Order: sequence, then structure tokens, then C-alpha cells
Amino acid sequence: MLTDFQNLDFFPLTVGDIVANLLIALACGLFIAWLYRRTSTAPGFPPSFLSSMVLLTLITAMVIMIIGNSLARAFGLVGAMSIIRFRTAVKETLDIVFIFFSLAAGLAAGAGAQAIAIVGTLMIGAVIYTLARVPVLTPQRKEYFLQFSYESESDDDPPYLPVLQRWCRRHRMVSAAAGRGEGAMQFAFFVQLRDPGDNQALLRALRALPGVTHITLAFDDEQF
Repeated sequence: MLTDFQNLDFFPLTVGDIVANLLIALACGLFIAWLYRRTSTAPGFPPSFLSSMVLLTLITAMVIMIIGNSLARAFGLVGAMSIIRFRTAVKETLDIVFIFFSLAAGLAAGAGAQAIAIVGTLMIGAVIYTLARVPVLTPQRKEYFLQFSYESESDDDPPYLPVLQRWCRRHRMVSAAAGRGEGAMQFAFFVQLRDPGDNQALLRALRALPGVTHITLAFDDEQF
């Protein structure tokens, strides 16, 4: 009797139901990817992550439709997917939230709960968008970590200070160490740009200075 119960399909899906569920999952996935792009505070993000959220929503919906009401298929898919190992490190906590967001939307769409998928995606998306726009709740990191080497034989004022004053709202030296050559120094600063989009302009200005080499500008583990 238990075997017959597991093989019983209470809600058989038609081709129209399958297409409708996948279209709802696709719409939710595209909205989630667009929302991530609009609310991400990092200066750069991999385009593959946006595509992965859309595909994750679609694949989750398909998996739920495959399982249906079959307990045997559910355990079979769990066993089959347990061989997959995910070794990519997630840098931001909010990225994990978006991954679960995509999973939840796909689960709702695949189960045929289209109203839950649409309304839930819109409401959760509105909350995420609002939180991202309220700096009191989600303070954004604005400091970059700047490293470079400077070599000079004169005691004149270093030419990099006017550049930092021009492009940075604030700059704070973290460390200064002697380099390998005579008169060579290695500096590390925390800097806050006047405009977050000026990172490339700052790098070009530093590269144009005589004696300044090995420049690294880092923010949220992204280097420029």
C-alpha cells in the first residue's frame, strides 16, 4: 500500500501547467537578478552570478515539478544531488540571501503556487530595495585599501599627496615600510573617494607620477 501511495500522482501536470510554472519562475528570477544589480554595494560583481540566480530559479521549479507528490523521487533526487560539491566561497552575506530568495521563488513556481511566487517575490524585493536605500539600516562601505611603492632621492614633498587630496574625500595612512631600493618606501592607505566611480581615475593619476609603482586599489576583495 505504501508503494502505491508513493507512486500516486494527485495533481498531474499538463504541458500548459509546466510552461506556466517555468515562465513564472523565469520572471521571478529575472526580477531577483535585476534587484541584486540595483542593490549591490560592491563596485563590481560577476555577471555569471546574475545568470546563476535566473537559472537557479528555473532549475528549482523544474525539480519541484519532477518530485511532485512522490516521496521516492524526493529521496532519489536528494541522493543524486548530494554528490555535487559547491566550493565557491560566498563573499557577502547578502549574496546568500539572494540565493535562498531564488530557491524560494523557484519552489513556489514549481509547486504551482504562482500567486505566492509573484506576490512573495515583489514584497521581499520591495523590502530589500528599501533596506538598501536606507543608510541607517545598511551602512555602505566607502573606504578603499590603497597600496603603492614610492622611490625618490629628494626630500621634496611627495607628489602623491596632491593626487590623494584631489580624488579622495579622506585618506588615512595605515603603514609605511622601507622598500628594497635606496629611498624606496611602501605605503598603505585607507581612502574614501569623492566619487565611487573615480577609482580608475585615481589609478591613472598615480601611475602618471614619477617614482610611484606597484599600485593596488582593493575594495570588498576586488582589485583594480
